[in-house]
Amino acid sequence: MPQKANAARRHHIPRPKCRVTNWAEYDATLRQRGSLTVWVTDEAIASWKAAPRTTRGGQPNYSDLAITTALMLCAVFHLALRQTEGLIGCILQLLGLDLPVPDRSTIARRTRTVALPSKPRSSSGPLHLLVDSTGLKLCGPSEWLIEKHGTKKRRSWRKLHLGVDAENGRIVAATLTDRDGDDAAQVGPLLDQIDEPVAALTGDGAYDRTGVYASVHQRHPEAAVVAPPRADVVLSDTAATAPTQRDRHIQMIAENGRMAWQRDSQYNVRARVEGQIGRWKQVIGPALRFHADEAQATEVAIAAAVLNRMLDLGRPNSVRVS
Repeated sequence: MPQKANAARRHHIPRPKCRVTNWAEYDATLRQRGSLTVWVTDEAIASWKAAPRTTRGGQPNYSDLAITTALMLCAVFHLALRQTEGLIGCILQLLGLDLPVPDRSTIARRTRTVALPSKPRSSSGPLHLLVDSTGLKLCGPSEWLIEKHGTKKRRSWRKLHLGVDAENGRIVAATLTDRDGDDAAQVGPLLDQIDEPVAALTGDGAYDRTGVYASVHQRHPEAAVVAPPRADVVLSDTAATAPTQRDRHIQMIAENGRMAWQRDSQYNVRARVEGQIGRWKQVIGPALRFHADEAQATEVAIAAAVLNRMLDLGRPNSVRVS
């Protein structure tokens, strides 16, 4: 809510205007995201059924590829598991493929243990990682039922932590914690999911913690950490002789102002991770479908893969209009 009391003393920055230079190609990409055209390669047909198990126990009927395909269709088209089973059966029938269709109980059970494919390399050079978090609701009564009838049980939610490549917008890391999970504490787990070198990590004020600098320096000693210091922050004891990255941020803000620091440190690039969170809420949805922790972790990984696949189809080329 805007602060009307000190409106005259606040920064009034006009909203930047941008223009998409490849609108025709991007418009075709948006239509392609909803296409029902399905290609099934010979490798996928051969890998649809699970390989024979050599150890003791029951024999699985479906490979991880079949379960992953079902989960992706479920996430893209917002289907329940029964409707996902029907969609896969219809696609296989139209393609004339004699392949078994995983039932909804099998999909739900295998979601906890399915092995996801490895993530492709995000960029060719060192990675500029943008981090942020958001909340995902758990299954529960809708807002209309709560308002009309009330509820005795408090609705809960979980916290999604994302790591986004600043160059191409791909989601390269994701973790899921409880609602009380600390943003700064998830920097280490996010970095552990990234194989390529990291040149910089940018986050909001929640990541202005000593532990964040330590986690980044431990894994990537040459990486820079860009996080706005708090208003009451003080310099370290070694700022005069051996200033840290945080000390240099504080000194730059004291000399040139916070707006100049944001421009010089490229902090404003962090808005791209907020854009990815908005895409997640709009395309995937603001809630989690599964209940078990393992299944929710798989659900998050599948959603990130879906968004990256859509992004690979095409991206808008936006340029600022002065």
